[in-house]
Amino acid sequence: MRAPLYLLEQGSKLSCQSRLLVVTKDGETLARLPMIQVSQVLVFGNVEITTPALKRLLDEGIEVVLLSQRGRFYGRLVGATGGNGALRVAQVLRSQDSLFALSLARHFVRAKLHNCRVLLQRYARRQEEPAIQAAVEGLERAMEQVERCRTLNSLLGVEGQGTAIYFGAWKSLLKPPWQFHTRQRRPPPDPVNVLLSFGYTLLSQNLLGAVLAAGLDPYVGFLHQLSYNRPNLALDLMEEFRPVVVDSVVLRCLNNGILQPEHFQPGDSPERPIVLAEEGVKRFVREMEHRLEQDIQHPQTYERVTYRRLFLQQVYSLARTLQAGEQEAGYVPYLIR
Repeated sequence: MRAPLYLLEQGSKLSCQSRLLVVTKDGETLARLPMIQVSQVLVFGNVEITTPALKRLLDEGIEVVLLSQRGRFYGRLVGATGGNGALRVAQVLRSQDSLFALSLARHFVRAKLHNCRVLLQRYARRQEEPAIQAAVEGLERAMEQVERCRTLNSLLGVEGQGTAIYFGAWKSLLKPPWQFHTRQRRPPPDPVNVLLSFGYTLLSQNLLGAVLAAGLDPYVGFLHQLSYNRPNLALDLMEEFRPVVVDSVVLRCLNNGILQPEHFQPGDSPERPIVLAEEGVKRFVREMEHRLEQDIQHPQTYERVTYRRLFLQQVYSLARTLQAGEQEAGYVPYLIR
């Protein structure tokens, strides 16, 4: 099974020797691994990749993702890939079918709200907290409203309301010293928001890789409509996995002491008032990787898969839905119990 290669050591260099990838720093070899074991290379900050290594990676179909030292996404390098023209034509046509697009978008939103509700219910069983129970009930009402939405704008409104209800309960989920008031992306003003944004960046790159592997156009979405230079389809598919993968990891890292206040530090600009320190990045990436490689039972097929494998299965399921020609979207999202 291939796995991502995270290059986190500042000042290190990635080169290749035949079909081996070699990571060095100051003349010392930090790692050597066969290229066949690598699915993706994520480069954080000041890390060098030699031109021969970059060419070999792209020739082998291994994408390279560039991020800042603290996890801000810069871009990705992808080699020449084949394309399924018929699938992409079907995707574009279905995205222009307003009834089908709304039907599919409902699946994405309903799954997100359901999984958010279940995550809160798990915490409600451990502690009697009125705010958590109130949020669970609010999410149930939001899920009922999803079925009554007749336009994409109204659906996005319900999704936004449900998300606000969900994060409104987070102050009751976190143990001291962590505090959280509201979800804020730009800029993330506190450690919790920093972790959520970083986690969603890592999740989006995993979904984007799965979308490209399936031959779909990542920029043509259904819930997230056409927006310049934004991977709308990957963002659509992310919705059902946000609470399951990222949010659960963030809560575990903070509540179990995996991350401490000293793992955060002031940023260098108003756009980045607080950032993860280098050790914090390493710890969070490690926990995210453990989650992505966790063995779970698929609720529909009952087979044992990792989350990373499940991403690919969901993308292929969506591809079949787009080519089926049905008026209502038959896509089945991932729902936790």
